[in-house]
Amino acid sequence: MSVAIVVMGVAACCGGASLTLAVLSLGAARMRRRRRANALGLATGGIRIIAPRVEGRGLALRYADALTRRLYIGATEPIAPCVRKKRAAQTRAGARYRQRAQAAGCDKDITVSAYCEARMRLALIGALFGALLGVFLSTELSVLLASFGCLAGWTAPTRDIEAARRARAVGAERHLSEMLEVVALGLRSGLTFDRSFEMYGSHFDSEFAQSCAKAHRRWSLGFATREEALHDLAASYDCAELARIVDSVIRSLRFGSSLAGLLEEAAVQSRATYRTALEERVAKAPVKMMLPTGTLILPAMLLLVMGPILLELAGGFK
Repeated sequence: MSVAIVVMGVAACCGGASLTLAVLSLGAARMRRRRRANALGLATGGIRIIAPRVEGRGLALRYADALTRRLYIGATEPIAPCVRKKRAAQTRAGARYRQRAQAAGCDKDITVSAYCEARMRLALIGALFGALLGVFLSTELSVLLASFGCLAGWTAPTRDIEAARRARAVGAERHLSEMLEVVALGLRSGLTFDRSFEMYGSHFDSEFAQSCAKAHRRWSLGFATREEALHDLAASYDCAELARIVDSVIRSLRFGSSLAGLLEEAAVQSRATYRTALEERVAKAPVKMMLPTGTLILPAMLLLVMGPILLELAGGFK
């Protein structure tokens, strides 16, 4: 018993010392960041050279976005070995991140180094929080919670990327038919494809419309050809139908075939596909509700119904 008390006391002291060191390091990093940001502002005439914040993402991706800016200006020191050795892009995690980040829409805002650094830091934070949470109960529980916290922190950026990828894919499926109808209407009215595509991006405020407007600005300003910009737009969404429509549009523009009728047919098919996928998700909802119903509600209902009967039977046996 005395050994367990000593172990718990040592763990609590170590946790307090770790928190103190973390707070001090964060304060020092904040001061360094302010000094370097002021120096960069003076050197660039106040021009913002850091990428904007990633909006609409999970907490782990927002933290990785903040680490991207802090690592860029040198306001924080990396703790991940691959980042310290500047080999994060060559790691297996970096290769997987590049494959998923483009479909999640964060490949231009969050670097591979910030992604690896966020995984390492969140794993340490989760392990420390789990250890402090379980140290007051038992040593075994402290080790178990620290392991769970480390695993949760390590996988948090990956889970946020997958969630962002699925959300963007659903958004593309939802607004694809709308874009095709607007472009087809512009072509029927005598506008060119470029002007019709620009009209959709400038008059709608969805995330998909903003991506279309960005792609149009790329080829209108000469940063890429129209084919390259459209292919990059399709690659930034995990939507097979969008990629197929982009290939058809590029082929029609290249050979001069009729495009308005093709887009109208694609819009009808896209709307039917999205309606089918939505009905499928609605049909799966009762199946997904079976798990919380069976694990949370059903035992409580059984206890409420059978509790008085079991108490009467226990009193009768005495």
